[in-house]
Order: sequence, then C-alpha cells, then structure tokens
Amino acid sequence: MEKRRFTKEEKLKILREASLNGVKVTLDKYGVYAATYYSWKKKLESEGEENFGKKVSKARTKELKRLEDENRKLKELVAEKELMIRMLKDLRKKP
Repeated sequence: MEKRRFTKEEKLKILREASLNGVKVTLDKYGVYAATYYSWKKKLESEGEENFGKKVSKARTKELKRLEDENRKLKELVAEKELMIRMLKDLRKKP
C-alpha cells in the first residue's frame, strides 16, 4: 500500500463508516492498515472529536498521565476512608 496522509475529516469518515459497514471492508476500501485504524479509534475515544487530529505535546501528555494517576490514587484514598467510616459507625452501633 502506498503511504498517504488523511485529513481529520477523512479519518472521522473512515471511523464512522467502519462502525457501520465493518472494519475489514472499510479498511480495504480506503487502504488503511488495521493498526492505523485502531490508533485513530483510540485517539478519538480518549481525546474526543474536537481534539482529534491535533498534535499534543509530549509534556502535555505526560502531565495528563500524571494527573490521571493522581486522580486514581485520590479516589482510592476516598474509598478507603469511606470504608473506615462505615466500619467505625458499625462498631458504634454494636452494644
């Protein structure tokens, strides 16, 4: 297959068409590799249609990853604290 660049609109069209008509048929029609298709799909799902096709700096990606990790850790802490509060309330109820 010859290498070519697709515009944002073309990529979105291919993604939509693949969801309707099937991935293999659509990829063969446009000459797109499956790895490329799934890369586009993942990027669309993670960044949304507005940011799809825009280049994101490595620093911004790294910061986003750091914030996601921090958010996950904070959620775990909150869950642990809620569990501890429930346990303490249960202990207070028992005679």
